Amino acid sequence: MNENGQALQARALAQLDSIWDPAKLEEWRVEFIGRKGAVNALFEQINSISKEERGAFGKQANEVKQALETAFTARQGAVKQRALSEALEAEPLDVTLPGRRPQRGRLHPTTQTLREMYKIFGEMGFQVYRTRQVETDLMNFQLLNIPPYHPARDNWSTFYVADTDERVVLRTHTSPGQVRVMREMYPGPIRAILPGLCYRYEQISSRYEIQFNQLEGLAVGHNITFGDLKGTLTEFARRMFGERPVRFFADHFPFTEPSAQMDVKCIICEGAGCALCKYTGWLEILGGGMVHPVVLRNGGYDPDEWSGFAFGMGPERITMLKHGITDIRYFWGNDLRFLEQF
Repeated sequence: MNENGQALQARALAQLDSIWDPAKLEEWRVEFIGRKGAVNALFEQINSISKEERGAFGKQANEVKQALETAFTARQGAVKQRALSEALEAEPLDVTLPGRRPQRGRLHPTTQTLREMYKIFGEMGFQVYRTRQVETDLMNFQLLNIPPYHPARDNWSTFYVADTDERVVLRTHTSPGQVRVMREMYPGPIRAILPGLCYRYEQISSRYEIQFNQLEGLAVGHNITFGDLKGTLTEFARRMFGERPVRFFADHFPFTEPSAQMDVKCIICEGAGCALCKYTGWLEILGGGMVHPVVLRNGGYDPDEWSGFAFGMGPERITMLKHGITDIRYFWGNDLRFLEQF
């Protein structure tokens, strides 16, 4: 390093070692590494040096600059720490004063809805059963009476994780859990709800997300009828939404037959018609039906001896209906202004 650089660095560091005052530390910064400081003056000398020596001189000047900036940062931290220590020693500390109360976290609105659903179905004799989020195409579709090239597959925009012989997918619904719970709990009877995240390759909008919660319900036993399904879901709606009318009408799902959709009278307009219910006066909350004989057989049950019902619903959708939320993206936006309302 040339003599000017060495001398400058030694002089600057010697002064810095004795500085403990923030104001003097700032004066030191301006004098040595500020825009018009001594280090920049070194770089201004480059034009007056021969071309052969410029590279070495510039490298040495950069080393001086880096060394002084590093030393300044370290001294700045030391000055702040010393000032804090002196303040703590000089000022009286009243240990009897109450501390700052930490901000408490809250349950996510979807979690609140799910827990309410667990409680309702738990009191009706259903147990919670967890299933995997990564499934095979066989389990997610084929064993649910949706074989390859079935037109119903268009209803599910699927994330394919691995295109192997089994074709691994992120589950598009919680319905694959029907087959798993039937095989595990055979010979039954079964009363289970299957909550969990599902994934679909959707265009994200106020009504659609690429991930969402679902809650599947399954009952298998002897002599289970559609009337049992209607009674179970009507009682669920009464406990979740209060005393309000419900209605069922025919629908179609490949894994149930017959199938139905269930609506409740709109919570906002009380049936008069509004934007939330699309001016119909009714809000769809779930779909279900009697377990298809093919699905029963795939689960290990003889459909001539056993019957069952299944249903599926979206906790986010139910939360939106209960609170008049119009955009599903709020649930995944992590915006405290939204979350703290619950």
